[in-house]
Amino acid sequence: MIIVILLTMMVIPLPPFLLDTFFTFNITLSLVVVMVTVYVLRPLDFAVFPTIILVSTLLRLALNIASTRVILLEGHQGGAAAGHVIESFAEFVIGGNFAVGVVVFVILVIINFVVVTKGAGRVSEVSARFTLDAMPGKQMAIDADLNAGLITQEEARARRAEVAQEADFYGSMDGASKFVRGDAVAGILILIINLIGGLIIGVVQHDMSFGDAGRTYTLLTIGDGLVAQIPALLLSTATAIIVTRMTQSQDMGEQVFKQMFANPKVLGVTAGIMGGMGLVPGMPNFAFLSLAAVTGFGAWWMARKQEEAARAKPPVPLEAQAPARPETRELTWEDVPPVDVIGLEVGYGLIPIVDRNQGGQLMPRIKGVRKKLSQELGFLVPAVHIRDNLDLAPNAYRISLHGVPIGQGEIHPDREMAINPGQVHGTLKGIQTKDPAFGLEAVWIVPADREHAQALGYTVVDASTVIATHLSQILQDNAQELLGYEEVQQLLETLKQTAPKLVEDLVPRALPLTTVVQVLQNLLEEKVPIRDMRTIAETLAQQAQRTQDAAQLTAAVRVALGRMIVQSINGLAPELPVITLEPSLEQLLLNTTQGSGEVGPGLEPGLAERLHRSLSEATQRQEMQGEPAVLLVAPPLRPWLARMLRYAIPGLRVLNYQEVPENRQIRVVASIGQ
Repeated sequence: MIIVILLTMMVIPLPPFLLDTFFTFNITLSLVVVMVTVYVLRPLDFAVFPTIILVSTLLRLALNIASTRVILLEGHQGGAAAGHVIESFAEFVIGGNFAVGVVVFVILVIINFVVVTKGAGRVSEVSARFTLDAMPGKQMAIDADLNAGLITQEEARARRAEVAQEADFYGSMDGASKFVRGDAVAGILILIINLIGGLIIGVVQHDMSFGDAGRTYTLLTIGDGLVAQIPALLLSTATAIIVTRMTQSQDMGEQVFKQMFANPKVLGVTAGIMGGMGLVPGMPNFAFLSLAAVTGFGAWWMARKQEEAARAKPPVPLEAQAPARPETRELTWEDVPPVDVIGLEVGYGLIPIVDRNQGGQLMPRIKGVRKKLSQELGFLVPAVHIRDNLDLAPNAYRISLHGVPIGQGEIHPDREMAINPGQVHGTLKGIQTKDPAFGLEAVWIVPADREHAQALGYTVVDASTVIATHLSQILQDNAQELLGYEEVQQLLETLKQTAPKLVEDLVPRALPLTTVVQVLQNLLEEKVPIRDMRTIAETLAQQAQRTQDAAQLTAAVRVALGRMIVQSINGLAPELPVITLEPSLEQLLLNTTQGSGEVGPGLEPGLAERLHRSLSEATQRQEMQGEPAVLLVAPPLRPWLARMLRYAIPGLRVLNYQEVPENRQIRVVASIGQ
């Protein structure tokens, strides 16, 4: 309906009453838009703003056409012929002096066109470019938080949608700023055309003198131009405000107050300078001294408020200040601390990121890591015991399993880590380092450079996320050490609630608990989750009649979990790319297995080196093509090949023929020979 009304205004002549109504509505709409841009918390909360710019611009152009028609047709009858709004602006705002009106109009156009519109257009263009360049880095940061367990799938989906919406918004603002700039140019052209057309019509058609025609039509044209330029200036100001706003969810007035007047010294020094200028003879003493008094009072009032806030903090109790006296007592077993399953030691410089009272974010992020790993692995990951260690460097940390250090690193809590994923197009200033979790090249940057780093393609995370990601990677690589008798017993108790007969027949009738624990640990060591505890228990109960060996039971369970294993490697793709061994090499390895029971001791060193080199090259080719690297071998060869290649070629997964589901097709991408 709005578009139809705008088209109607351009074609059908409007009476002065409707012109006054639409001009008033245009000014009101511009004021509403300015107020919304001031009070909105984030630019994305006013995502419809580009459309509002287009509609309001079309409204002003339609009003210009309608008012031009009325001015040229009825202008010779007097100022009221074009409506009271135009007449009021022509008489009251510029005092009925067309020379003053021309000057005022030119100044408004210069302010709007040269200052506000040009600056807002440039900011919109740069914001759109940097926002689009930063999208890959922001997406990777969301994926990193999701993989570290810091956010859920729903939160990640919402953040991805927000990133896409932000890019669309700034891209639309870049285009919408061109509407505002074009509107300013149109205002100048319409003024010139109205002046020339009014003079010709007044002199030629209505037999007016040149002076009368010039005064009448110039006043009406200037009034019409002011009525259009003031809303245009307001909308340009709103555009500049929205594109220069920070993306934080905070009121603009609160941001201005905190960032400009939070320090009493600022107002105090300003008051002193203003007071000194007010004492200079010949200066407007009252104005300078009055403002000096106001700013001085503001500095005193803010300093007083800060002192009251500092005194309002509760004092530290004397009991906490005074060190407790050591007690002399006999040693007991309580003095022998148990070894923590998972330990995290931090230097004294990292205590603020651990202490929640100081705004530390490490504790909730570690909780998120535990929750994510527990859901993925299938058992409850033990709690992480965090303590300070004065023997470490101030910004260092150390991760241990069962009391043995297994990983360490050093971070800068006041900086953020920009990780190079391998596809960046620029360098950053900062402290060069490496990501402790994956060994990628990284740079410690100041938080102010976060947006710039993301625009260059870096993945930027804070210090707490660095530790949480490192901890998550270590726990995934050593999941088998986290599973013990208590955890397995709890798994069986949970399964017993839905399958009591199965658990009763399995432990201890079919297998001892020791064997079940060993099988589950073997699965975790080979990166196989134990979420499907029912299938694992059923397979163990069936195979227990044939063997009690943990290795053979593990192989049988892997076959039962084949669908899950292949899906974790290749998703739902119907075709599985695999690397195979040539028949002669595979037969040689099988003969060695039959001869010694262990292939490793009977394998020629040169052959082992060639096998390792060929598998490494094939794995690299698969990774470069974006496909998984899977080695498919005979069942007797899989266990020892998996052990031999687990750390030598981490990206290679070893499967046997029986573990591939029947509904998956196999595509041989490489065949390794002697």
